[in-house]
Amino acid sequence: MSEFDFKKSTHSSGDAHGECVEVARNIPGTVAVRDSKDTAGAILRLAPSAWAAFLADAVEE
Repeated sequence: MSEFDFKKSTHSSGDAHGECVEVARNIPGTVAVRDSKDTAGAILRLAPSAWAAFLADAVEE
């Protein structure tokens, strides 16, 4: 299995205390999310439809 290719938002300030996640969408059928401050930590794996629903709700806020 290939490794996830995580990307951080271009809106991230680069501040080590900021709240930012990294997202990987390079594995078919999976969107992976992790804490950008803990890259060795847990990885949340989501179905693309679940990620899309999360983004839709986040934008509404």
